[in-house]
Amino acid sequence: MTRDERRSRVYDAERLVHRMFERAGSARTVQIAAAELTLPPEGRFSSVESVQRYVDRVLGLPSVREGFPRAARSVTVRHRRGDRAAHYERENAVIAVPDATDGSWALRELVVLHEIAHHLDERPPGSAPHGSSFVDTLIDLVGLVLGPETALIYRVVFGDSGVR
Repeated sequence: MTRDERRSRVYDAERLVHRMFERAGSARTVQIAAAELTLPPEGRFSSVESVQRYVDRVLGLPSVREGFPRAARSVTVRHRRGDRAAHYERENAVIAVPDATDGSWALRELVVLHEIAHHLDERPPGSAPHGSSFVDTLIDLVGLVLGPETALIYRVVFGDSGVR
């Protein structure tokens, strides 16, 4: 398997996006690329079960099904011990997230969309999990689910961070 050299850059760029959402304030507006954008509210989850319901809804969206052939394959969400990471297991289509007692940071929409993007990504066998195919999939998915403003933010932040 190819070394995932871009992983840390992708995570760093995503942390910038997460901070934008956290600091947007009540007006939900941010300035990026000389434009003022209104951010949608970001969903937060209370349990692994609520993440599962969200994943099922996202994979069932007609726009997601039309844009990503792998959306037809269901995903199971399970509890992950520890609080440091969420992850996707490609071989058995499982998203693992810490629960609210271990890692509430992972029970947010942007993190779950990242994991869903791993499921939807049609990357070639042996390629890095956070390569250009994944980045494009994540941006497209975020655009379909959270809107074009959020996709633009990802494009700009990923571009400025050297991810894209």
